[in-house]
Amino acid sequence: MSQFFQVHPDNPQQRLIKQAAQIIHGGGIVAVPTDSCYALVCHLDDKGAVERLRRIRGIDDKHHLTLLCRDLSEIGVYARVDNRQFRLLKAATPGPYTFILEATKCVPRRLSHPSRKTIGLRVPENVIVQALLAELQQPLLGTTLILPGDADALTDADSIRERIEKQIELIIDGGACSLEPTTVIDLSGPDATLLRQGRGDAAMFGL
Repeated sequence: MSQFFQVHPDNPQQRLIKQAAQIIHGGGIVAVPTDSCYALVCHLDDKGAVERLRRIRGIDDKHHLTLLCRDLSEIGVYARVDNRQFRLLKAATPGPYTFILEATKCVPRRLSHPSRKTIGLRVPENVIVQALLAELQQPLLGTTLILPGDADALTDADSIRERIEKQIELIIDGGACSLEPTTVIDLSGPDATLLRQGRGDAAMFGL
């Protein structure tokens, strides 16, 4: 049975953020609100938690998981970013975009795409997630909270509680989120490619 924290969307209670970080350090999976829809997140280096997260979502190792980073400089630790990519990232972060980039050696091999050696990264604008990232002092590994058989993401804490409270350790209720997931842009090739149109405007990438 998961815990349920009601966290203020603009002024997150530090006591609850600390408890959430402890749950993540302990191998827990957490449902968090973002600037798009809710996401499932876990510790970057916890193999067991990552495998559970994939099972809950019904996805295999060819599906990109996403590193939620504090800022652009943290993205640069986990992905190779050239000047062209940097300019695009700077214009679009923080915000509701996920970028596919070539992974560096700082990314555990099991987390990058098995054939392409790429990883998804984003800098969320949500205050709660940013507070959690600041407390952890490292990225979170996450995925949009779309359950197997569903077409749409879950966007409020009560529906998440109804569906998966026995499968995860914590639900953070930060209010209802957008119905749209992030826009996914592949920047790993010579040209930007739109992989999923979501909340973010792809026009700024010429797409």
